Amino acid sequence: MNITDIRIRKIVREGRMKAAVSITFDNAFAVHDIKVIEGDKGLFVAMPSRASYDRYNGEEVFKDIAHPINSEVREQIQNAILAKYHEEVKEDNRGRLSISKYALSKDNELFKKVNEMITNNSITLEKEDADYLHYTGDKNAIRRFYGVESAENE
Repeated sequence: MNITDIRIRKIVREGRMKAAVSITFDNAFAVHDIKVIEGDKGLFVAMPSRASYDRYNGEEVFKDIAHPINSEVREQIQNAILAKYHEEVKEDNRGRLSISKYALSKDNELFKKVNEMITNNSITLEKEDADYLHYTGDKNAIRRFYGVESAENE
């Protein structure tokens, strides 16, 4: 089974969750809502899950909806997702910003932030595709958008 597509959606909010990811295998099977999480030992990938209650003690637990069966496949998926995530973060830090149309339609705070950057002429629309709006602009403004401090000596 080959990974044929990985799509990253950045999460702007503070916290440990950095991105939501969709991955496609063999151009035939997609898994959505995989999460990139910042843990105590660095970034890791969490499979899509749902909350349920343990019938014995009544505590809330999260159970994977889909997951790799062995560690080799889990490692392959995690490495591919984290490589794509780092590639997109690096690209964004160079003055490019890609925003999911779906995220903009569902997240009012994200919409306000992007609209403010457009109004302040910090970013301009470069191109639009079926799923994303792609902007270019002031790299320090885009870094602030992602909560990354501006680099002084670039």
